[in-house]
Amino acid sequence: MSKGLQTFIQTNQPVIEQKLSTLIQEIHAPEKLKEAMVYSLQAGGKRIRPLYTLAVLEELNVISEDAAIVASTIEMIHTYSLIHDDLPAMDDDNLRRGKPTNHVVFGEALAILAGDGLLTLAFGIIARLPNLSADQKIELIERLSYAAGAEGMVGGQVLDILGEGKSLTLEELEQVHINKTGALLSFSILAGGIIANASEKIMKALQTYAFHIGLAFQIQDDILDIEGTSEQLGKTAGKDVLSEKNTYPSILTLIGAKEQLQKQYESAIIALEEVNMHQGILVEFADYITKRSN
Repeated sequence: MSKGLQTFIQTNQPVIEQKLSTLIQEIHAPEKLKEAMVYSLQAGGKRIRPLYTLAVLEELNVISEDAAIVASTIEMIHTYSLIHDDLPAMDDDNLRRGKPTNHVVFGEALAILAGDGLLTLAFGIIARLPNLSADQKIELIERLSYAAGAEGMVGGQVLDILGEGKSLTLEELEQVHINKTGALLSFSILAGGIIANASEKIMKALQTYAFHIGLAFQIQDDILDIEGTSEQLGKTAGKDVLSEKNTYPSILTLIGAKEQLQKQYESAIIALEEVNMHQGILVEFADYITKRSN
């Protein structure tokens, strides 16, 4: 990780952590439900998605009082998806971010409801933002519902389930991950552009960058499932292989997956070059995503 990105994360991660805590504390809900929601929110994690939103604003030299709140809602939805992913009916995992999964601690019913609570709360928070225009809030909500829902993340999860036990083509696997992983990550990047009132040209470049970084993120995840340890990853290593899941290494071999990772990285950087944004924080983030060890 570059020194610049490290400083950026050290500066902004505590802001996101504080916002997440405050936003949950402020709601009027059963304390046990809030406890379950906070448990998974505070279980750790790199906060890549919310940090990406703030990184775009920094790249565009825009300051927004609402940015950290929008970024936090993205982390809420990401965390909800992890809670549900770990359930026995889904991936059936007992370890997440190095800690027992939500349903192991609170039971399946409360884990499901904690995820539901985080998902629905996020949209209400965006709707009540005090400083963004109505048009900005509507666009954020519309794009987020697409990214998180049946046409995005949820649809990708279904494609992933339907692909179990089958040999997918590379194109089919990419479609799974464009939706399952890439959609919410892409929204995180585009949200920064929306908040900054970025030009159409910049939004198009951010969308292309986000598309390739979303695929790169998943490819590196697949590689780490083979090369990483459970301690490094904070979740069960090697589970994709044991579950006979379709992954980039299983289709392309490990060497081929690494070549595809580099290809996606280069395509992302080219998109930034077209708008003279190829020497800032977004490039440093792309470097980190393709070289991370957890």
